[in-house]
Amino acid sequence: MTHHSVCDDCIIVNVTKPLTRAQRRKAELRQEIIDTAFVCFSEKGYHATGIADIAGHLGIGHGTFYRYFSNKRDIIDHVIDDLSAKIIDSLGTENAPDAATTLDEYRAQTDRIGQALTHILMDDRRVAQLLLVHAPGIDDELTARLYGLLDMADALTAGYLDHGVELGYLRADLDTVNTARAVTGMLLAGIVHGLRDTDEGAIQGLNEAIRRLLIDGVRKD
Repeated sequence: MTHHSVCDDCIIVNVTKPLTRAQRRKAELRQEIIDTAFVCFSEKGYHATGIADIAGHLGIGHGTFYRYFSNKRDIIDHVIDDLSAKIIDSLGTENAPDAATTLDEYRAQTDRIGQALTHILMDDRRVAQLLLVHAPGIDDELTARLYGLLDMADALTAGYLDHGVELGYLRADLDTVNTARAVTGMLLAGIVHGLRDTDEGAIQGLNEAIRRLLIDGVRKD
């Protein structure tokens, strides 16, 4: 199994130095391979899809595919790395766990994070479908990575709750560990409903209900 970090998939250049035509084409083809793999996985399922299917749909040779990915499993690793990086990036600065100092600031922070996560997870629903439908059970290592995403979500949420309890705007008796797990469960359910019903109004309504629970269910009376 080939392992890589998000940085391995990035072309790092100086702001004043634009990408060359070759670098742009390389990045574009990598994304085209991922997009085509999504199509094949959706049509045939992960296990029934071969490298030949992906390469054939895209009109490239096997050798070209292997210059970008070691195997089809490597594509899922890339998707997980990219998703994790986007989530972490959305939680910086004003959305960091220790940024809010009052309930009102926590409420505003929760709204911003909710909107950011909705955009990340619903902007391309194929990512959520791949991770929730196709990826579980492929192999033990991937299952462990998916559990790792859950653990990361639980730990991040617990950090926000612990901070609120410490500053006194959330309930002092709050079980932050299990509450964080409950929040992760709500978010997963929201993603599943978003895959079933793509109506933006329905998605926003569900997100608002989740955010209200995150405030009214944990705030200090």
